[in-house]
Amino acid sequence: MTRVKLAPQVLDDFDRFIEHLEQHGANDISDRMEELRQAVRVLAHSPLIGRPVQGGKRELVIGKGVRGYVALYRYLADIETVLVLAIRAQREDGFKH
Repeated sequence: MTRVKLAPQVLDDFDRFIEHLEQHGANDISDRMEELRQAVRVLAHSPLIGRPVQGGKRELVIGKGVRGYVALYRYLADIETVLVLAIRAQREDGFKH
């Protein structure tokens, strides 16, 4: 099985999502974050599931609408590792880092 590692800046992405959800009165924040974590774990079984993008990276589309996110990652086949580089809400304009 492929390892899934999060780049340190992905934690900043999670913090940004939590802050946004708190500001908008969401009452299911921990459930939403768990859904996001579970979706990223899919990469352990299917590392090539995401659509290819520039620079050998891939994007995993997670959910849709207001509950939609996009994870930017790189699959390192030689060491059987997925490195999640960033996550953004689908409605955000580009990745923050």
